Amino acid sequence: MAYNAVEMADWQISEAAEENMPTPEQWREKLGLEKDEMLPMGRLAKLDFLKIINRLKDRPDGKYIEVTAITPTPLGEGKSTTSCGLMEGLGMRGLNVGGALRQPSGGPTMNVKGTAAGGGNSLLIPMTEFSLGLTGDINDIMNAHNLAMVALTARMQHERNYTDEQLQRLSGMRRLNIDPTRVEMGWVMDLCAQALRNIVIGLGGRMDGFTMQSFFGIAVGSELMAILSIVRDLADLRKRLDEITVAFDRTGNPVTTGDLEVGGAMTAWMRNTINPTLMCTAEYQPCMVHAGPFANIAVGQSSIIADRIGLKLFDYHVTESGFAADIGFEKFWNVKCRYSKLKPHVSVLTTTIRALKMHGGGPRVVPGIALPEEYTKENLELVEKGIPNMIHHINTIRKSGINPVVCINCFHTDTEDEIKIVRKAAEQAGARCAKSTHWADGGQGALELADAVIDACNEKTDFKFLYDLKTKLRDRVELIAKEVYGADGVSWTPEAEAKAKMLEGAPKFDDYATMMVKTHLSLSHDPSLKGVPKGWILPIRDVLIYSGAKFLCPCAGTISLMPGTGSNPAFRRIDVDVETGKVKGLF
Repeated sequence: MAYNAVEMADWQISEAAEENMPTPEQWREKLGLEKDEMLPMGRLAKLDFLKIINRLKDRPDGKYIEVTAITPTPLGEGKSTTSCGLMEGLGMRGLNVGGALRQPSGGPTMNVKGTAAGGGNSLLIPMTEFSLGLTGDINDIMNAHNLAMVALTARMQHERNYTDEQLQRLSGMRRLNIDPTRVEMGWVMDLCAQALRNIVIGLGGRMDGFTMQSFFGIAVGSELMAILSIVRDLADLRKRLDEITVAFDRTGNPVTTGDLEVGGAMTAWMRNTINPTLMCTAEYQPCMVHAGPFANIAVGQSSIIADRIGLKLFDYHVTESGFAADIGFEKFWNVKCRYSKLKPHVSVLTTTIRALKMHGGGPRVVPGIALPEEYTKENLELVEKGIPNMIHHINTIRKSGINPVVCINCFHTDTEDEIKIVRKAAEQAGARCAKSTHWADGGQGALELADAVIDACNEKTDFKFLYDLKTKLRDRVELIAKEVYGADGVSWTPEAEAKAKMLEGAPKFDDYATMMVKTHLSLSHDPSLKGVPKGWILPIRDVLIYSGAKFLCPCAGTISLMPGTGSNPAFRRIDVDVETGKVKGLF
């Protein structure tokens, strides 16, 4: 049944839907799983992916559906809501459908954006568990990451305080000669805390650590989270956790987690994170939650592991990519699919009238402040002027060899004339287009979208990457900048270009993925440039090296690894009912 999404808050809809949520044992029977393939954790369960994959290895894969979006407003345009709504719509058609979504970070949940559970009648349940730590994966990643920093900083202190002979006698250590000015790694926590972006550690005496500058990033931006999203099994995870570059020594050689002998303990912390957590939509379609890397500073995808399981268990498997198609889809296309060797059947481009109006010159959208009336009243001119942003993303997806389905994620303030403009433009650009009211109506409101996706899945595709692995780093960046972002070219700072040349000259980096770091609020590097900017150059100021994930990350513009908390954060409205113990106020 669909609840009154206008009158009920998301947490209230979740609470009502949870009354009939299947138990882990009921899920096991419904999904046809063996008893030892589910790992119950309270009213949720993890899936033992290796046992499931081994048993179903000869079963044909289902249809692979990716969900992305046009360039969003700072409020987000509902990719998770659309993903859940699409699952519900396909379920309403009687199909065997499931999906995989990212785990939300506590940073946005307690800040302005809120959780990533979807919304209205298209959300994941149980919402409280989903929003507040789930089965502990982010906490385990946080501990493993910070353990590496403990190993590094303790080693630096001991190397300063003891001679080589004393180090050998005390612990069998060899001196690593870590350069304190070239420490690449910082600390992480799962909140938005701008006060921790730049810190000094080790204040006090010689036994209080090594005094140096350091920093905090948000936990989901950790390289460990990126690694979790792309590993194939526990052995792959263990190997990669020994290969993370934490610093450089005084002669310029990398110092890794393996050098610090901490990779094994990090794997121990993360041993349970490799199994996805099973949840469901408000209409009880199964959906795995696994990994949660940010898209503007990482890969922005749920895990390859979850997609591999979903394609074996479901005839239609839905997965979501973070932010817009220039970031999320590009990384899905050229990184995730390359690593997984899986080919999508269709990409759903989530589009809202609200975002198109912003790209058409509408007033600034500020989280926490009521939308200007241009966004809540009919304005055909703004919609028309914003259409090029949608067309740009349609063309990007088509370059991969697949045709998108444009989903008009409808708000109750959208008018039929505004929707007609979007539909006509999408179809003229060669895409299918469907109006969907899943937020208000659940699966019943997503039937047109479901039918369009079914038709697209039956269409022949010619999936191909934008570049092959023989393409040099700077050439890859040039291709992405021109073909995906619409830039005229790329400029490099002298330091970034020197680093790129060094990386291109070292064969060990040839198979590293190119992971662009860029704002999600514009096709360009400048978040203030809306629509489809023309006549601009993409500036690259640095290239980060994630040697465990095997990512090279060119940084465009200024991106912080630690977001800040806004002036009207969500935590002001979250509380606990002391009579029932239930959490209220999540959105």
